[in-house]
Amino acid sequence: MRVNITLACTECSERNYSTVKNKRNNPERLEMKKYCSREKKMTLHRETK
Repeated sequence: MRVNITLACTECSERNYSTVKNKRNNPERLEMKKYCSREKKMTLHRETK
């Protein structure tokens, strides 16, 4: 049930990170605060398709 996902910055839309998640436990889109190298600060990153 684990799938690979890509996280994109909400401010600059750059796809910076890839990770895995369990679809059974987290059916909604994943959101995490991660470091964006383009913005040079911590920003909200959201799961993309």
